[in-house]
Amino acid sequence: MVYPLLIHMKSRNYVEDVYWVSLNPTAPSVMLYKGIKLISVKVDETSLKGYGVVKEHLWKLFHGAADQSIPQLTELAWHDEYAYFNLYNRVCAETLLELDKTEDLDLFYIHDFQQLPTGYMLNNLKPKVFRWHIPFDEKVIPPDWEPFLTKFLNAYDVIIVSCRTYLNSLIKRGYKGKAYHIYPYIDFKEYRRPARTEIEHFCERFGINDDDFVVLLVARLDPLKGHDIAVKALAQLVKKFPRLKLVFVGNGSFSSSSKGLGLDKASSWKRIVSELASALGVSNRVVFTGHLPQDMLDAAYERCDVFILPSRAEGFGLVVAEAWLHEKPVIVSSAAGISEIVEHGKNGLIVNPSNVDEVVRAIEYLIRNEHARKEMGVLGRKAVEILSIERGLREEAEVLKMVVEGFP
Repeated sequence: MVYPLLIHMKSRNYVEDVYWVSLNPTAPSVMLYKGIKLISVKVDETSLKGYGVVKEHLWKLFHGAADQSIPQLTELAWHDEYAYFNLYNRVCAETLLELDKTEDLDLFYIHDFQQLPTGYMLNNLKPKVFRWHIPFDEKVIPPDWEPFLTKFLNAYDVIIVSCRTYLNSLIKRGYKGKAYHIYPYIDFKEYRRPARTEIEHFCERFGINDDDFVVLLVARLDPLKGHDIAVKALAQLVKKFPRLKLVFVGNGSFSSSSKGLGLDKASSWKRIVSELASALGVSNRVVFTGHLPQDMLDAAYERCDVFILPSRAEGFGLVVAEAWLHEKPVIVSSAAGISEIVEHGKNGLIVNPSNVDEVVRAIEYLIRNEHARKEMGVLGRKAVEILSIERGLREEAEVLKMVVEGFP
């Protein structure tokens, strides 16, 4: 989301200069791309690994997936990894403050949960905006974390979240500043309907036959994305529908990458899901494509019959919007933020990801009802308009303008 937002704001003269500061240990220190100055934050390998451990702890916490590996808040400050996490945020803050000295910035726009302490460390009077992308559900956040969160959250003048429910939770957890809800967005022009030959090439590459009924899941390989839920549903359906095929598109994230934090989540999760498919006797009906370039991704969306996102927790789920752009029927987890704009039975189906039988029934309903698939695809294409970058750009620009000019 950040890149298209900056590109559009720059091209439409909403902003004069843009400086993008981000963690990138292998990139040049400074780069210029399409008028955006990219500044890479680098920390040593030990600090990077420690930061990655705490980032993973926080990720699990806010997704409701905390386990015994996550220390209590009272213990966290005594862990070396937490010191490295703070060091990373301190380096980010110092980089921004040095940039402000030379460029006299109008505002700081900080993105996502791992940067939460950065605003607190920016000890100047310039306005600070925070964009929270992952779930913010006060029901899954331990009460003893409230002082930790409010300390850092209230360092920001404005916080923007992705869903209405997150906005309510933010206020309940003690945030006192200005809070806004803006749905995430995509640039529709980045997606296109592929030619038949491109679809045929995709199918040939991944062994998809003309008579296969394809259920597509596009997500990084992570337990929270629910690949195993989809495999269990497949195992129940394949006897009735032997041509059913499940296609997983996606690999790891920066956290999983060997060139990133090296947490190895992607490969271990793929192994677990593959072993599950083998144990359930459906290995030959499950396809892992890995990462796909945009043209192949468009072909995957176009070829599928149904799109599914069975996430156990999902900050939003823009892949559903991508499927809607291709007029595909969608099955969406009730734990995904985008479920707020899914009208059950009209532009998609909403399922409880913890209930595999419910997922099975949703897939079977769409297999048996071609008319429903087409109707949901058409209505989904209409619903996706609310997620256009043009709408998002207007709303983001309005908020940033108020911040810079001062609130009424």
